[in-house]
Amino acid sequence: MIIELIPAAVDEVLGRAESWLGWDGRPVHRDGNAWTPHKAIRRVADHLVDHLAEIDCRLAGLPTIPDEWHGRTVTTHADFARFTEVDLDEARSRLTRLAACYRARLGQLDTEALDHEPEDGAWSIRKIVEHVANVTYYARMLDPTDA
Repeated sequence: MIIELIPAAVDEVLGRAESWLGWDGRPVHRDGNAWTPHKAIRRVADHLVDHLAEIDCRLAGLPTIPDEWHGRTVTTHADFARFTEVDLDEARSRLTRLAACYRARLGQLDTEALDHEPEDGAWSIRKIVEHVANVTYYARMLDPTDA
């Protein structure tokens, strides 16, 4: 069911994040980028916020505001910080609240609203949600056994 895609993705990310406690401080180099626990969590949160704003603007009949983030190509100094139990707790709080926002928003929409494709060629809300559910990508980058 569409309203459970984002919460399920967040659960997977947080499950993987539990294994990052005690991270050794060395980034994982994959897919042309350096990955750290903080970077993965930051990218998940940014992606969730970005597309939630896109959905809300669209439903309100307002133009969407394109993001101007540097995305996964940038690893900040803060991304290299230790990843502690407090960081995991903060991530859990932030990401589960964002997942709840998606669940609440999507639960109000019927199939027509979910599948409407704007005339400008933008994705339907269903396609946006399916795309956002792939935020697990960021967490998988830290697992060298996950291709």
